[in-house]
This record gives sequence, C-alpha cells and structure tokens, in this order.
Amino acid sequence: MVNLGCARNTVDSQNIIAGFQRRGHTLVPVEKADVVVVNTCAFIEDAKKESIDAILALGELKKKGRIKKIIVAGCLAQRYGNELAGELKEVDAFIGVPSLAPETSQALPSLTPAHYAYLKVCESCYNACSFCIIPKIKGRFASRSMEAVVADVKRLNGRGIREINIIGQDVSAYGMDLYGHKALAGLLRKVAAATEARWVRLLYTHPAHMTDDLLDVIAAEPRICRYLDMPLQHVSDSILRLMGRNMTHASTVALVKKIRARLPGVFLRTTYIVGFPGETEADFERLLRFIKAQPFERVGVFMYSREEGTRAYDLPGQVPRAVASRRYKALMRAQQKVAAGIHERLVGRELDVLIEERVAGEPMCYTGRSEFDAPDVDGVVHVRSAKVLRVGEFARVRVTGAMEYDLEAEAL
Repeated sequence: MVNLGCARNTVDSQNIIAGFQRRGHTLVPVEKADVVVVNTCAFIEDAKKESIDAILALGELKKKGRIKKIIVAGCLAQRYGNELAGELKEVDAFIGVPSLAPETSQALPSLTPAHYAYLKVCESCYNACSFCIIPKIKGRFASRSMEAVVADVKRLNGRGIREINIIGQDVSAYGMDLYGHKALAGLLRKVAAATEARWVRLLYTHPAHMTDDLLDVIAAEPRICRYLDMPLQHVSDSILRLMGRNMTHASTVALVKKIRARLPGVFLRTTYIVGFPGETEADFERLLRFIKAQPFERVGVFMYSREEGTRAYDLPGQVPRAVASRRYKALMRAQQKVAAGIHERLVGRELDVLIEERVAGEPMCYTGRSEFDAPDVDGVVHVRSAKVLRVGEFARVRVTGAMEYDLEAEAL
C-alpha cells in the first residue's frame, strides 16, 4: 500500500488493506509485493503531481518485473479515472474512493505508530466551498453513527492507544445528516467516557459550524486536547464571500476571541489561502494584519490551486502565480515571527510529551510531541534525558529552548 495525501486517506488505506486481508492477502513492503495499491490525492495541483509521479515510479518497477499489478485508488482515480485509464497503461485498475459505512465500526490494521490513531467520524463536507472539489469526489456528507465510533474507541483501547485524532472533512458538522443537528459535542462526551487514551484531538473543524456546547465539552473534558484545528482560509469579507465560507471578518474575530476566553491556553491551528481569484493587495494586507493582531499558534499557508469542476475555476480576477508566491512568502515570514514569539513564552514551562522516537546516534536524545502538536503537520519537541525513555509513553519535560516550529526540552 502506497498512501498519499492527508490523514483521512490513511484511514481509507487501512480500510482497503482490511478488505484485502479478509480475502486472505498479506500486506508486505513494495519491494516484495505482487500487487501495489496507490491511494491518491487530487485536492490541489501539487497533490495530483505527487500521485502521478508515484504511479509512474511503480510503472517502472512493473516493467522490470518487480511487481505484477498496480491498482490506483482514492481521489485521483475517482476524479480522473476514465481519462487516466487511456494514458497510464501500466495501471491495471482504478477503483475510486472507499465508501463510508456509517453504521459499522472499523476493525482495521494500522498505518500509524502503535501509540496513536486516526478515527474518521464523517465523510465529505457539509459546506461546499467554491475552491474545493471534495464534495464532487466524495459525494454527500455522511456521518458514522455514535455507536460505531464508540465501538472503534473501545477497540483502540485494546491496542493501548495513547492519542486519538478525530478526523473528517468537517468534523464540526458531524451528525447533521444522521441526527438533524451538530452532534460533535455529544459524540465527544461518549468518546471521552469510553477511551483510556490520554489525548483526544480534534482536526478539521469549520468555523461556521463551531458551537458553544462543543467549546463546553473541550473545556470540561481533561482528555480533550487544548488544541483546535479550524481552517479560516481568509479574513477579507469579499474573499470569504467568493469562497462561500459563510463567515465574515467580524464573525471570525468574534469567534476567535470567544474560543480563547472559553478555553484559556488553547493552541489554535488554521490554514490560509493566498492568491484566490479577486484577491487584491488590500485583501492580502488585511490578512497580513490579522495574523499579527489575532495570532494563531499553528498556521499553514497554501497558494490557490485552480481546480476544474469548482465554482472558483471560472471566477474573474485570477491572480498571477508570481503574485500568489510573493504573498505566500510574506505571510509565512510574518507567521514565523509570530510562532517564534509564542514558543519563546513556553521556555521554562513544564509539559507532557508523547515520545515518538529515539534519535539515532545520539544516546538519551528523543523527539516527541506535546498536547499542542498534531502528528505530521506540526513541530516536535527535542528531548534530552538522563534516563531511558520509552517510545509511545509520556514524559514530563521542561522547555529549555525555542525555535519557530520546534522546542527543546529536558526530561524531569
């Protein structure tokens, strides 16, 4: 299995592997495989290129007789399978995206380290932003039942999981289809009661779907990380309207202030898109001022990717790539200064760190993550210790140094 793209794809890949295993097949490294499945991403242009490059590299192995069959799954196959079948002759099948079965639980193999897991609670997106192709690829928004999710949580307990990452395209809309209302708060109460994991982390929440009861649950449940992933994408009213985000600059500022008041010490992660059609210098400057006035602890920035089939594809005022690149670099520079200041204030503070690995060649040096760091997308904590630490266990540390993205610490 070659897994590309986001954490949601990781869960899909686990589902695909489970299907093969039920039919008696065995998962092995690529170099020993008869059949290779590539789970692809097609969200933006760079992701499509990565997927194509991976397929072509496997095609070369097939020509040499190293592998027998190539199966392409996921978003690229769902979106372009018919066209690619005529061009990529080395591919034996295009199978699209696995469907979500809301009523069933997932007894799955794991593609993540043994100490954490991703738990998908819904599929597709409730919002349909103008720049996003996901609803066309994934279909209608669908939530899994609370019973199925809790059953998965209990299975994860059996594996000794330390961290559960709740994922979906828009987890804050969870339950709108099944229960007729936003039910994520109720689900989290059940998850927190059922899990023995120290951390439960929320990823991919939409600001327009944030509710007071969700903030209440995060505040009340010690297992739920003081970490909230909430992509804003922009803060200019005109761009937000063109994006179809159902937010304004004023409602964004009010929401951020409310979250910080209700969840003291919370770390907020967001993403922004620069170069969206119609984005003026004034729009960009407003975004630049916002990240300084309302600093987020974790920020990702993307240049707009023009995707056919989206409403934004034909919008007037397409921004030249060079302009988008300049804005991207300026926003990243500004955020690096913000992040460095936030990390400097952590020096001297004690944190719990989930140890991820021992540093090769450096005895008693480890890397791990704090409550404020999601797997793969955020920084790490570099830990020195006078005693042996175990991967997958927690260590109490004191922060001794800070960089833009990572921290240095010593174990207590």
